[in-house]
Amino acid sequence: MSDEQNIPLRQIPLSPAALEVETLLRARYPLLAVLSWEEERVLLNLAMVGDRLGKSVYEWSITRGLVRFRNAMSSKAEGKRGTKDPNVVLREILDLTEPAIVVLKDFHLFLKEASIKRGLRDLAMALRFTYVSVIILAPPFAIPQELQKDITLIDFPLPGLDELENLLERIESEVGDSGDYTISKDTETRKRLLEAARGLSLSEAENVFARALVESGKLSVEQVPAIFAEKKQIIRKSGLLEYVDVHEELGDVGGLDGLKRWLVERRVAFTERAREFGLPTPKGVLLMGVQGCGKSLSAKAVARLYKMPLLRLDMGQVFSSFVGESESRIREALSLAQGVSPCVLWIDEIDKGLGGLGGSGKGDSGTTQRVFGTLVTWMQENRAPVFVVATANNIAILPPEVLRKGRFDEIFFVDLPDGPTREKIFEIHLARIGRNPAHFDLKALGELTDGFSGAELEAAVIDGLFRALAESRELETGDVAASVASTFPLSSTMKDQIDSIRDWARGRARPAAV
Repeated sequence: MSDEQNIPLRQIPLSPAALEVETLLRARYPLLAVLSWEEERVLLNLAMVGDRLGKSVYEWSITRGLVRFRNAMSSKAEGKRGTKDPNVVLREILDLTEPAIVVLKDFHLFLKEASIKRGLRDLAMALRFTYVSVIILAPPFAIPQELQKDITLIDFPLPGLDELENLLERIESEVGDSGDYTISKDTETRKRLLEAARGLSLSEAENVFARALVESGKLSVEQVPAIFAEKKQIIRKSGLLEYVDVHEELGDVGGLDGLKRWLVERRVAFTERAREFGLPTPKGVLLMGVQGCGKSLSAKAVARLYKMPLLRLDMGQVFSSFVGESESRIREALSLAQGVSPCVLWIDEIDKGLGGLGGSGKGDSGTTQRVFGTLVTWMQENRAPVFVVATANNIAILPPEVLRKGRFDEIFFVDLPDGPTREKIFEIHLARIGRNPAHFDLKALGELTDGFSGAELEAAVIDGLFRALAESRELETGDVAASVASTFPLSSTMKDQIDSIRDWARGRARPAAV
């Protein structure tokens, strides 16, 4: 190997994950896997760990081979001939005599090959009593069964507020003397900028800060929406979480007064005053009950009430046909939610994703069971301000572990609306389409729609609107009533199923309406 070039190492705060890596290296763990999308940030952290431990740091890639880290910072660096071959580099590592950390980039792509698996197992045994350690640096991946006892996994979370603040200070020092750009000195404004950037990688945050400076010449509270827009793109690209634009408010939810009071009481729990008072961060709520009665609408209203971004987790997107990938995807989704926090995580129709676990559990080789285990453990142990709103139509098929205290703060049963609530729902939907509810006989419509869900009431209003437009006149009470008369509500077509849900909820869940 050539001598190291005198390339300065940019100093950044060591992350907690890097300190954990340092501890494992001191204990001579031979094989680690650091899971992260941020190669540059992780490598800088590992280089500083190497400096602290007095170890040389090498990095390997299939394009360059094995090179010293400081040399690799030069775009012209090339490794020793032949080391681009993954089998060759494993043998090359065995020949290292100096204390070293060897970082293998994207090496997970070769772990299906028998020679690589055997080579890593041999390497783990040979390095156990040396001062050389190997770190596989890659996005989240599943470790092959043969290597699960040899490789120790380290999750490298997205940067926290301390690292983002350090980034902002560095940008400030670089552009501060130019006079062309200004970065707000106001403590509250800087806090809002950093909170908005949570969930972005360090390079993504640097890009969005730089873009805001170029476009407006400043970084102030006015740039917070632009940062959130960037965050929305990042979340959408993950393919696991959906960033939901929220316009609904709690007042748009008809009835459910008990749920509303409970949510309003816990709004203060996310403030610093609540922390000082001794309150823990709320974990979330499970909304179960009849379809079309406001569970999804309530999830959106919660995000608006708490002034947090709403992330929707589709359990169907988590499950993959590749063995081991589903577990990796749920970990990635939950990690992303933690990185974006504070936020509301909406797990839509959780019963469809995790239902049926009470059976043999053999139909999918235990994948559902493992995904379920990852989810409930995270819900129990998570300390980040992520408020979970899970919705379910048939909670009876969920495993009992989900319902245990500690997973959710409360379970609410959302039933079909009563007469006064139906009148309120009609009022909301009529006002939403620009009609004055006072011009309609809401009491009569409420009496006509016994057994109707909120979604069915909205559909009746829309159908009546079509009827009025077809006859070129204004919407009337009779148009909505005619639509109601031609509708067979879910409560009659699926009476047995709804009665079963109601029987289950009695004594097990808190009524959302009172």
